[in-house]
Amino acid sequence: MAKNGAVLKKFYRIKKCTNGEMAINSESDALPIHVYIRVIGGKWKPEILWFLRKGPVRFGELMKLIPGITQVTLTKNLRELEADGIVIRTVFPEIPPRVEYSLTEFGESVFPVLDAISAWGRRFFRYKKEIPEE
Repeated sequence: MAKNGAVLKKFYRIKKCTNGEMAINSESDALPIHVYIRVIGGKWKPEILWFLRKGPVRFGELMKLIPGITQVTLTKNLRELEADGIVIRTVFPEIPPRVEYSLTEFGESVFPVLDAISAWGRRFFRYKKEIPEE
């Protein structure tokens, strides 16, 4: 399966045919917003992407920058982002090994969306502060 296989598996029922080929049956309700939610939505991915915005970051640095995330969760999210072509994992041949994560060119295209979500979040926060509690 292609580089985008992680996303495709989430949107399509993929069955193995008797001849060994893959058959893809699309789900009619796979809207573009569902693609966004599955690829860069969730609790941690937007935050990971936010910190990768300024350039390559090492795994340990991401752990320090994102309070509350576990090593397993960070690893899982980074692998998903890498499989979806949003993040590049670069391993340097050093001892001890050094690994950096950075955004792909396509991964950088997410920031207008994240900026809009961030602005909406700030507006929502102000809105909630203005409403008297019942």
